[in-house]
Amino acid sequence: MDDLTRDLHKITADDINPRYKWDRPLPALGIMGVDFEERVDYRRMHRYRLGRAKQALGKSECGALLVFDVNNIRYLTSTKIGEWERDKISRWALLTQTSDDPIIWDFGSAAVHHRLYSPWLKPENCKAGVLGLRGTIQPSFGLMAKHAKEIFGLLKDAGVEKMPVGIDIIEPAMMFELQKLGLNIVDGQQIMLEAREIKSADEIHLLNRAAAMVDGAYDLVNEKLRPGVRENDIVAMVNEFLYRHGSDDVEAVNAISGERCNPHPHNFTDRMIRPGDQAFFDILQSFMGYRTCYYRTFNVGRATPAQHDCYKKAREWIDLAIERIKPGVTTAHICEVFPKAPEFGFPDEISAFGLQFAHGLGLALHERPIISRVISMEHPTEIKEGMVFAIETYCPATDGASAARIEEEVVVTDKGCRLISLFPAEELPIANRY
Repeated sequence: MDDLTRDLHKITADDINPRYKWDRPLPALGIMGVDFEERVDYRRMHRYRLGRAKQALGKSECGALLVFDVNNIRYLTSTKIGEWERDKISRWALLTQTSDDPIIWDFGSAAVHHRLYSPWLKPENCKAGVLGLRGTIQPSFGLMAKHAKEIFGLLKDAGVEKMPVGIDIIEPAMMFELQKLGLNIVDGQQIMLEAREIKSADEIHLLNRAAAMVDGAYDLVNEKLRPGVRENDIVAMVNEFLYRHGSDDVEAVNAISGERCNPHPHNFTDRMIRPGDQAFFDILQSFMGYRTCYYRTFNVGRATPAQHDCYKKAREWIDLAIERIKPGVTTAHICEVFPKAPEFGFPDEISAFGLQFAHGLGLALHERPIISRVISMEHPTEIKEGMVFAIETYCPATDGASAARIEEEVVVTDKGCRLISLFPAEELPIANRY
């Protein structure tokens, strides 16, 4: 192993501590690598993420983490082979208390590719593997038993086979094979979420870049939103814009208009936009894996007093919540300013879940913190510097059909928070005003 590769495997104190420069604006970085300014340092980010995971693992009862969730695999190994594998449970990675390096089992030739192009991973730790592909390969065929024995052997070599093994998601048949070997399987997702909740400066730069792409997408929506355009037309335009500007996954574009706004259906259709419609959109996409969740509401041509009024309420609720965000406060302190479910037409908080709401952003759409009246009042958790989350509100209009939906993405700084969702939303935007 050469000196550069050896250095990439080291985990130091500097890699654990974020390097925030809150006295400077967050940069809106280009996607090119350049020699004349520092942009995202992906190897530094890899060391940071692996260091955070090892730190969280070291604080737990577990001797190892065995992860099948693609977000956790990427966090530990800095590998990704495409969105097609997100729901296949076709890859996995292992990190033990006693090793500095993760082991990755990947889909066929991807493992060979990693050995050639991923020098931050030890070549011998890049293995090919296949389990069940969500049950399509029957467990009785023996692949799961084979890999379970391989994993047990690695745990034994690391001296942690008698300690609990934290697992995030897994096919039941594979869990049964591991348990047959005497392994104590416990919840490892909480360990990984603890590691992922504080973002490094590099991660924040990527989240900011992802949000900047959505800023541009909303300028396109503002231009194209007019009578005769359908919800799915807007979805198609936004998908093209985002992929042309470097998105690696447009997870969803929710497009809801007119009478579909109330209640909120969380989807899109081929409904045709009409004059006076209120319409809101949520753009969920990622840049280098880092996600956005970013609502904006528009009116088409004109707006009624009822539509203006619901927008003002949604804006007021979100602004009151944002004012409370700073390190050391709790999630309960923030969601106290959210209206209770009956105040905006819902029978209980579960029915209104996700409407007055906040959630962490990172490699997954929903990370820590989660802020909601469903859980936060009874289970308050601390807001910390370096968290990044989306905060969203919803207000139905008195006309019984329209509604406003606003969402802002924030970075928690040392003194408060900073917005990274910058498309104007202080007042109701009127697209193609008459």
